[in-house]
Amino acid sequence: METIFIAEDDEAIRELLVSFLSAAGYDVFAYETGDALLEAFDHHHADLLILDIMMPGMDGLTICKTIRERSTVPIIILTAKDSELDYVQGITLGSDDYLTKPFRPTVLMMRVKALLRRVEMAKSERQTPASLQFGHLRYVEDEQTIYAGDQPMPLTATERSVLIYFMQRPKKAIHRDELLNDIWGFDTEVETRVTDETIRRIRKKMLAHPLDVTIQSVWGYGYQLILREEN
Repeated sequence: METIFIAEDDEAIRELLVSFLSAAGYDVFAYETGDALLEAFDHHHADLLILDIMMPGMDGLTICKTIRERSTVPIIILTAKDSELDYVQGITLGSDDYLTKPFRPTVLMMRVKALLRRVEMAKSERQTPASLQFGHLRYVEDEQTIYAGDQPMPLTATERSVLIYFMQRPKKAIHRDELLNDIWGFDTEVETRVTDETIRRIRKKMLAHPLDVTIQSVWGYGYQLILREEN
């Protein structure tokens, strides 16, 4: 049974999330503040975190940043307003997805299942070779690590899954909808910008190394992993 931690100061929303996720079979622990969740996370295992942005004490964005410095646990952020700043900050700080209130519990459930599925697939996927390489990028399955040359890349589980997906399909142009469905498990009707922001984060981490590969945008379509000499 997967364990989910929730930080949400609105009691009605908090109780709704606990009820809905518990009924789906998850072990759920809910906290009124981000500080309380962080304290619990320091001492107990969680498979996924749901963080409200606006909370008393430490806000959700700060909690996200703090946790990302030590863990790749999947994180979903909740925001009470459709704020571009909240969205950009949340994704930049390392959240895997976000939802704007009000949202349907069924949509949240879909996001939760998709993220947990990606983590499980990353652990047990047998179609991925034990060692996968393209240019200076190398994936070692036993370590669940992608190396840039000899240096391990600090990727979240979602970022790692995306990059492995590209490494399995070198030079192939991959449509955004294909990524959205295969990595996140979302239908194309679900509006999300998380794909582009995840690619941006991966690119930033790749630039920290002298790599001979890059993720190139395919205008009006998606992305492809290519050798720099082909760019």
